[in-house]
Amino acid sequence: MQLSKEMAAAINDQIKAEFDSAYIYMAMEAYFKDAGFDGMAHWMHKQCKEEIEHAERFIDYLYDRGARFIVPDVAKPKDSYESPLDAFKAAYAHEQYVTSRIYKLVDMAMAEKDYASLSMLKWFVDEQVEEEDNASSIVAKLERLGTHHLFLIDKELGER
Repeated sequence: MQLSKEMAAAINDQIKAEFDSAYIYMAMEAYFKDAGFDGMAHWMHKQCKEEIEHAERFIDYLYDRGARFIVPDVAKPKDSYESPLDAFKAAYAHEQYVTSRIYKLVDMAMAEKDYASLSMLKWFVDEQVEEEDNASSIVAKLERLGTHHLFLIDKELGER
């Protein structure tokens, strides 16, 4: 069964969101590099690559279901932050936003009784649990340890 036009459009929109996410993390990587936090930059670099992989997973799914991928325009992200904590709070808020988008796709698939899309989206639901947990854990650590231990946290994040 071919993917509905509505679901194909929604997935294309999600692909744009995934590429936007990659750019957000790329900009955060540059912010951390400029600030001398190479470990945090490394963490964001890995995050950027994951977002591109997510986009590619959605693209492959469109083709598997006989739909077309539409190359999106990508928005210019914010490129400076008040502090590492501010950047990681933004990353956590962004992951919550992405989760809400995935849930809307799940709702749409359920309404359409599109069981193939539901199956594919389960991976993204599970992935978002991990993404939110990772970002919120770093926020909590930064809040708990404060600026005195930034270099220890930076070292830890460089080991990702």
